[in-house]
This record gives sequence, C-alpha cells and structure tokens, in this order.
Amino acid sequence: MPEGHTIHRAARLQFELLGGQAIAADSPQGRFMEGAERIDGRRLTAIEAYGKHLFYAFEGPHWLHVHLGLFGKFRIGSGRAPAPRGACRLRLQGPGGWIHLSGPTACEIIGAAERRRFLARIGPDPLRPGDRPARAITRIMRSGTAFGVLLMDQSVISGIGNVYRAELAFRAGIAPVTPGRLLTRAAVLAVWRDARMLLRDGERTGRIVTTHPADRPHPAGTVRAGERLYVYHRTGKPCLRCGTPIETEIMAARKLYWCPHCQPEPMPSSAKIAGMRERRLKKPRVAAGQDTAS
Repeated sequence: MPEGHTIHRAARLQFELLGGQAIAADSPQGRFMEGAERIDGRRLTAIEAYGKHLFYAFEGPHWLHVHLGLFGKFRIGSGRAPAPRGACRLRLQGPGGWIHLSGPTACEIIGAAERRRFLARIGPDPLRPGDRPARAITRIMRSGTAFGVLLMDQSVISGIGNVYRAELAFRAGIAPVTPGRLLTRAAVLAVWRDARMLLRDGERTGRIVTTHPADRPHPAGTVRAGERLYVYHRTGKPCLRCGTPIETEIMAARKLYWCPHCQPEPMPSSAKIAGMRERRLKKPRVAAGQDTAS
C-alpha cells in the first residue's frame, strides 16, 4: 500500500498536470459511471492529500475521494490519454494531460460535510504544514498498545505505512513491542519530527531512504541497493549499525522488522511483574465448553 509520501507526491504532480482545467471524466470500466458524470466538465480547483487519502476539489459542491489501498494505482501523462489498460475505474482528461485510476479501495463522490467528518476520524499528517502532533502524542502516551501497532493506526498518525513504521522505530531506538504509555513525550515528539523529515524527503525524491551515510558500507555517492533501509525486508541480514541479525514477526497483520540489539525491549519493573502475576492469579476459570467470545 502506498505510504503518505507517495500520496502527497501524487497530489502535487497531478495538480501540476491538470490543476485549474476543465476535466472530462468517464469510467471505462463502468463501475464509476454515475460518479464520473457528476464531475465531468467541471474545473479541477485543488487536490489535497491527507495521510493515505486524496481529495479532488471540483467547481461546485463535489469532492472526489480516492484511497488506493493495496492494489490501486495511477497512470498519468501529457497530451491525449492512451487506451486504458485493464480495469480503469476513472479516466480524467484535461488540456494539459490525463490520469488513469485503477483498482482503488475507495473512489467516491462526497460532499463537504462528509469530508469534514471523515477527516475528524484520522490522525494528524506529518506532511501537512498545519497539522500538529499533540493529539497523536496524547493518544500514544495513554495507550497500552504496542508502539509498532500505534504507528500503523491511521487514527493516531496518518500516512505511516509498514516501511516507515519499521524504520522510524529503529531510528528512534524503540522496540516495536514497547507499550505507548512507557514512552516519554520527548521520545514521541522526536519520532514525529523524524517522520516529517523522512516523508518530506520521500515526497521530493519519490523513494524511501532512511539510512545515514555513516551507516552505509559505501557512504559516498549514490545510495546503493540494500543500503537505503535499516531493517525493512532485511530479515537475517546484519544490522547496518551493530551487525546483529535483523528479526521479523507479524504485528498488526503486517511483517515487522527490527534489530534486537539497537531496539532493546523495555524491562518491566518488579511492581509491574507483581501486578501481572496477581492479575493472572485472579483470572476466573472457564468451565469446559463455555463460550468466552464477546
């Protein structure tokens, strides 16, 4: 699934191509015919990215909401649009160029009120200049959920995907299994600022590079394959900083990567261990065959 930097980059490049133009819209696939008719012939006034979502503003009350999901993708180009490839959900054509959208999780026409309600449900976006981290920091510091899960929760911080999750936790030296409430405000704020820096660089270049030159085997010149990331997709390979083999497990239904030496798990206090033991002793027994599902 594309991460936030890809979505912001798409918004910028697409508006440079079609912004301010009257757009011809249709649905070659046929699944979005009514929606395409509602924006056909209208001028495209803005394209806004929020996390992993895109909102296209057209003259009038309509917004086009797009979420690519796992399989969605864009094709764009100048001049006249070529014949669509595969199942093209939406085709936009303007004097300056064209956009083909295929396979999105969401492609819908919404109103301004619906858009506001949607945005109220997602977390702040590190790439949006007006977004502040206070709400995300509070959510994380009050939660007993693992930090690696919270980073992927779009209602906490929007735009962070599996690659940035692994890399941000590594750069911060935080074990992904660490409960959010064990982190300091300074630590969470540092992750937010690091996310903003890395996402901005990714939006500008179109790729993710998280390693410092000093940690790369070849620090000078172009970043080589295998040197762009610290832990993501590097299971069993030596950590670029300490040489410890990178480990992996499933967290929040996605593969998680980390270095057990550079990201040590927090040691529970004796009081916490005693509390965990007491809760286990007090846990009621379940009779054989009793349904415990809630």
